[in-house]
Amino acid sequence: MALTIATGFVVDDAIVVLENITRYREMGDSPLQAALSGSKEIAFTVLSMSVSLVAVFIPILLMGGMVGRLFREFAVTLSASILVSLVISLTVTPMMCATILRNEPVRSHGWLYRASEGMFIWLHRHYESSLRRALRHRRITLCIMLITVVASVTLFIAIPKGFFPEQDTGRISGSIQAAQDISYQSMRDKLQQIVSIIKADPDVEYVIGFTGGGGGGGSTVNTGRMFISLQPFTKRTATSNQVIGRLRKKLAHIPGAPTFLQPVQDLRVGGRMSNALYQYTLQGENVGELNSWGQKILQKMRAMPELADVSSDQQNRGLEEDLLIDRPAAARLGINPQQIDEALYDAFGQRQVSVIYTPLNQYHVVMEAAPQFWQQPETLRDIFVLSSSGKMVPLAAFSSFRTGASSLAVNHQSQFPAVTTSFNLAAGVSLGKAVALVEETTRQMGMPSTVRGKFAGTAQAFQSSLKTQPLLILAALIAVYIVLGILYESYVHPLTILSTLPSAGVGAVAALMVCGSDLNLIAIIGVILLIGIVKKNGIMMVDFALALQRQEQKTPEEAMYKACLLRFRPIMMTTMAALLGALPLALGSGVGSELRRPLGISIVGGLLFSQMLTLYTTPVVYLYLDRFRGWVERLRHR
Repeated sequence: MALTIATGFVVDDAIVVLENITRYREMGDSPLQAALSGSKEIAFTVLSMSVSLVAVFIPILLMGGMVGRLFREFAVTLSASILVSLVISLTVTPMMCATILRNEPVRSHGWLYRASEGMFIWLHRHYESSLRRALRHRRITLCIMLITVVASVTLFIAIPKGFFPEQDTGRISGSIQAAQDISYQSMRDKLQQIVSIIKADPDVEYVIGFTGGGGGGGSTVNTGRMFISLQPFTKRTATSNQVIGRLRKKLAHIPGAPTFLQPVQDLRVGGRMSNALYQYTLQGENVGELNSWGQKILQKMRAMPELADVSSDQQNRGLEEDLLIDRPAAARLGINPQQIDEALYDAFGQRQVSVIYTPLNQYHVVMEAAPQFWQQPETLRDIFVLSSSGKMVPLAAFSSFRTGASSLAVNHQSQFPAVTTSFNLAAGVSLGKAVALVEETTRQMGMPSTVRGKFAGTAQAFQSSLKTQPLLILAALIAVYIVLGILYESYVHPLTILSTLPSAGVGAVAALMVCGSDLNLIAIIGVILLIGIVKKNGIMMVDFALALQRQEQKTPEEAMYKACLLRFRPIMMTTMAALLGALPLALGSGVGSELRRPLGISIVGGLLFSQMLTLYTTPVVYLYLDRFRGWVERLRHR
């Protein structure tokens, strides 16, 4: 992902240097003189652009936790490529211009050159006339910029929040959670029925299923697991979510064995194995109280239309047979509890009674009752116990039997009993909305202080990332401001450059909304990248305007107007390079494309919208802040 984005970044510095050298060549300088003058004039601008862009990645490099580990390579790769491109553009590019550029004979150009150059001249002419109007109506332009700031904050609050985009990896995991009193034979038959239905789907390549694999509730008889592989993308007619929706309707007709399907994700953070992607865990000290509240939470979440595939790993409704021993009667018959225990273990345990030795191996001989004798509890009446006198006494002669409920498994988390409710999202529902809804519902239910509820796994990581997202963007802004302040030795000019960012935020969030994507962690990385990309326009304008004010003693209005017109071509070229570098991510398809697409969408949308506004708002902000700086200096002298 970083290498794809870098293709649009690493050429920016060379574009700016080459364009400035070409401008001197067009003014009549020799190749060597043009290379020296052009690179010298633009060197500080290129340095400011690259160093401030690398500063954007400092917060990403310092991020902790799972998210920090995931994006550290991304930040290091981009930072290294930008620094190398800075060195190359200030050394190799001028050298190549001085040695390779030659005076071209006057000749007619092809149709492509004439069309592109005519388009640029048309754009430049219209920009010149519209810039004059924007500078004449500065207050209106400034109001538009302030409206953009308010719009960016509003859109960031309104857009649905997510963690990682849901991927179509071509794999689906499934789990079966049948009734807790089901037998192994019935569970095996239901598994075979479910697997045959899934196999019949035309987009399924193969499926593997087994019982006792646990569905978050341990290895129990009433649970099963399945691993489904779909056909390759070129042969498939539907996405993994469409296949899951198709199979849900068919599998819903199988009674007593609800089946839960979820697409396998490349990135899944923490949490235990469950029937769905997201988890909410209750912990408590009293198992009875915990089981009661686990059922209440489960019923509430199943009633929410925003959630799908809601299930629990609670396994407290299994069947057990209690053996009630009449101890006086057993004593009269010469039977003690140890003899009863050994008789039951001989029948239903796995007692090793012998070892068979062969030349190559040895085999343990295990004794137990034949399978047809342990299918129903009535078999206990056929058990005989050897008394002390050597007589065989039926178990029913001194005991009675009672059927009761039992827990098949009791899950623990951090040494406390835990009940985990897992869920998926309904179509069109963001993870942020679902998390807020579950939190509000549990708050209204009024759980006691002895039962604690919290999200686990991916949902928990999303909650923590949601708290750090504003801090991450703020840290990137502060890092860029500090770097620009050091480079320009000014408190004011960095603000002019950073004024380009609200429009980029509006474009990025609007593009995500139009494309139906939420503001996830990948999109946030795109917004942070926009901070480094969009400010390049401001740097080129401000740096050139300051040079004109200092060297040619021009007024701020004249300097900024001329700077905008002279820097129009490199601004358009660098923006197009970055935009085209991100376009493959936005339009890409295939395995893993869902994970990269929000990055491309946010960059493309942010660049398109900011390019239309910053060419007009940055000059106006520069003039207002320059006036403010002069007022502060006069006040200081007084």
